Amino acid sequence: MSVVDLILIGRNEGARLRAALDAAQGEARRVIYVDSGSTDDSVAAAHAAGAEVVILDAETPFTAARARNAGARRALAQQPPPDHLQFIDGDCALVPGWIAVATAHLDADPSLALVTGWRRERHPGASLLNRLCDWEWQRPAGEIAACGGDMLVRAEAFCAVGGFDATVIAAEDDEFCTRLRKAGWRLERIARDMTHHDAAMTRFGQWWRRAERTGHGFAQVGHLHPDYFVTERRRALVYALAVPLVALVLAMALHPAALLIAPFAWAWNWRGSTRALLRDGVPPGDARAMGALLVLSKGPNLIGMARFHLRRLTRADMRLIEYK
Repeated sequence: MSVVDLILIGRNEGARLRAALDAAQGEARRVIYVDSGSTDDSVAAAHAAGAEVVILDAETPFTAARARNAGARRALAQQPPPDHLQFIDGDCALVPGWIAVATAHLDADPSLALVTGWRRERHPGASLLNRLCDWEWQRPAGEIAACGGDMLVRAEAFCAVGGFDATVIAAEDDEFCTRLRKAGWRLERIARDMTHHDAAMTRFGQWWRRAERTGHGFAQVGHLHPDYFVTERRRALVYALAVPLVALVLAMALHPAALLIAPFAWAWNWRGSTRALLRDGVPPGDARAMGALLVLSKGPNLIGMARFHLRRLTRADMRLIEYK
């Protein structure tokens, strides 16, 4: 069996981190916790759990990508170095046995760079926003273009592409996966529960900030890889910018009734989103509410996209957009 080291990253995760550390016991050769400026007891909790701890310098902007790279460097500097690296976030807890199953799958196919599984929301009943996250995680098994930050990665592939891009503040996992694919590697999701996630998202403001961060990722990764996130960027531009702008111009030039173009377009988008949710088995009430959130998300997505381009043009630091 190949040797696996686990890289756990976090910032002020509190009880979620302690759950992640508990779940990691005995699952990998070593657990390396990378802390991004926590002000709670995260570092002490990691030491108490027997994890190796890497504390990032606060002089450089924190990003999940930077944290994962730091953990990987610590793991790969050991002798013997690990064959594979299991990355998880501090608000996630491994499902027992995941690493063994995923390692066997990765070892059986040398063309695979990484294996991921299903992330499950720990408290979907706590809020509609948590249930929306749970739906987002449930993607089909099989060959994939990208995945989230919970992944088992072949160390050889990680090193071949230079790890994560530490300047990418959101969707850094998509960007990393895109480079792996462009380098000729394959990625796969297997039909197996991998982690339990705690979004802890109970307020509308949290959801809005998360959607802004998502939009920032659409723009930043799209800037690096113009063929990626094309549909997502187009939807934000159409529904949050073009539709209301066209409606306003036509209303001013022709008739105030032209303002109705915007709500009709949004209703059409809501109808399509709701139907997709229903096909995925989401209960009708949740599907209608989630569909509305998906339509509304184009607004904060657009704000996040604009923020990235403003930062890029002014050469400002790419700093985290936090929602917890």
